[in-house]
Amino acid sequence: MKKLYHLSTCDTCQRIIKELQPLDGFELQDIKTDAMTASQVEAMKNLAGSYEALFSKRARLYRQQGLNEKELSEADYKKLILEHYTFLKRPVIFVDDQIFIGNSKKVVEAAKAAIHS
Repeated sequence: MKKLYHLSTCDTCQRIIKELQPLDGFELQDIKTDAMTASQVEAMKNLAGSYEALFSKRARLYRQQGLNEKELSEADYKKLILEHYTFLKRPVIFVDDQIFIGNSKKVVEAAKAAIHS
């Protein structure tokens, strides 16, 4: 499977998509207009190892809802990611049986190498 979950209104996601070109055979899913399903999030978790690995603690809602002051469980992370797209660390890139999460330079370079190998 070759898939990229992103937010079309996110400049960082757009920059990374340009950097990863060409994305032949990739399905791009804008998580704001095409919400993730529970099974999609479950598939991400299975490769990532945990829901926490998929969770963005940089999301504005994280602090607004006081979540930074709470002890969150895996079930909490899953519920929050499914409730609001902003809680997904973006972009999430699937290349066959590999997953790349987030926008750090190291992650983007690893994804680029996997895509174009």
